[in-house]
Amino acid sequence: MSARNETPHKVVQALGKKKCNGSWEEASENLTMDQVKKIATEQEERLTGANLYARCREVMGTCVAMRVNVEGYAPKEALERMSKGEFSEHFS
Repeated sequence: MSARNETPHKVVQALGKKKCNGSWEEASENLTMDQVKKIATEQEERLTGANLYARCREVMGTCVAMRVNVEGYAPKEALERMSKGEFSEHFS
């Protein structure tokens, strides 16, 4: 288990689970963009992003490693959609 103040621990807390299953085939964990924003805000001092948008992308990168979906998409797909402006309503 990660330290309580690190991003992976915050992701697990947001999911309300003790740990993630670690398999894409079995992946059932899902974060909403609001949860991602909350984690990014809580971790502001620990993340390197210059703004909330960049910090959210960092949190979503952690989701890739943890096999956690974002808004129902695989995290890499969610990052691509974010780059195309799909979640822009969360950052206006």
